Amino acid sequence: MDDWKQILAESITKPKDLAKHLGVDPKDIEHIVGPYPMRITPTVLSTIKAKGDAIWKQVVPEPVEMDDFDAPADPLEEDTDSPVPHLVHRYPDRVLLMVTNQCPIYCRFCTRKRLVGKPGFLKKGELDQAVAWLRAHTEVRDVILSGGDPLLLPDHLIERILKALRGIPHLELIRFGSRVPGTLPQRITPRLCEIVKRYHPIYMNLHFNHPDELTPEVKEACGRLADVGVPLGAQTVLLKGVNDDPEIMKRLMHQLLLARVKPYYLYQADLTRGTNHFRTSVETGLKIIQALQGHTSGMAVPHFVIDAPGGGGKIPLLPDEYLLNLDDHGAVLKNYENRTYHYPQPVEGSDQTRSRALPMVGASVPGGLCGSGTMDD
Repeated sequence: MDDWKQILAESITKPKDLAKHLGVDPKDIEHIVGPYPMRITPTVLSTIKAKGDAIWKQVVPEPVEMDDFDAPADPLEEDTDSPVPHLVHRYPDRVLLMVTNQCPIYCRFCTRKRLVGKPGFLKKGELDQAVAWLRAHTEVRDVILSGGDPLLLPDHLIERILKALRGIPHLELIRFGSRVPGTLPQRITPRLCEIVKRYHPIYMNLHFNHPDELTPEVKEACGRLADVGVPLGAQTVLLKGVNDDPEIMKRLMHQLLLARVKPYYLYQADLTRGTNHFRTSVETGLKIIQALQGHTSGMAVPHFVIDAPGGGGKIPLLPDEYLLNLDDHGAVLKNYENRTYHYPQPVEGSDQTRSRALPMVGASVPGGLCGSGTMDD
């Protein structure tokens, strides 16, 4: 058995094992791990410092999960956007291909809580069906491999999928969505890296929620992928009691960049059944973005998005405070220091543009100031 498979087999999956390692009473969680499985890898277990800390909350079952009866099981309506099994087509030029239901850990806030943990993976006949659909839809240029976690598949199945997808002439990009590097870093083997390198351009979006997840071992795993030319992005879910704090989020973004992972998305938590105790207000996310903008590198500021309920797709949000007014004369803007500026619109019919952005006196802007033209140079 490969080392990573042996390590995965040593994960905590049963309530009695959780009691042994973390002191949780098995009776408190036995009724949860049936419908909502548990898996905690040795890597993740080693990062738990105290009961109820940021890592604990993400992986240890809580009775409150079973109280959330009214929320939808599939709030993003992925099942209704599936033209063939395992494939979701929501956006014009890209699709999601779910290749397994298995994950290295089972996040308690997972948006696919209805699916993950079930046995099995994408079978050859199902892959052939998905490839046939993709061949017939030349508008699709981008495939995201997801699940579950595609990097839990054995090497030969990952190569089978990549080879099949690379046989589609109009398909340009292949992306992986994975939590493996941060939870089972031993899986990022030289053999896996060799396979991935053969099928470039390959991108990976990795899932990280807290700076404590970026251990030296995890950073090394990310580095192995980066060294074979895989651009790495990070997707983070805004979680109550885990990372809903500007300083924690800043530390996470800085650690990601040190691991050669570019922050990509910060997600407002979905409305999934069994997960709503993790949800924060939308204002919390906006304040975090505002606390990052200007106070750290632009590379460290992710896009804050809500994946709209009902299958509406990702909708980006920005704090309203940045754009104070906009009309034909120009834009009144406020920066991270609360200083206001006027940016003039181009003068129609002229080769010249009044382009000097002048700071405005004070942090407040009188009504109609932008439209008056009084701040033009």
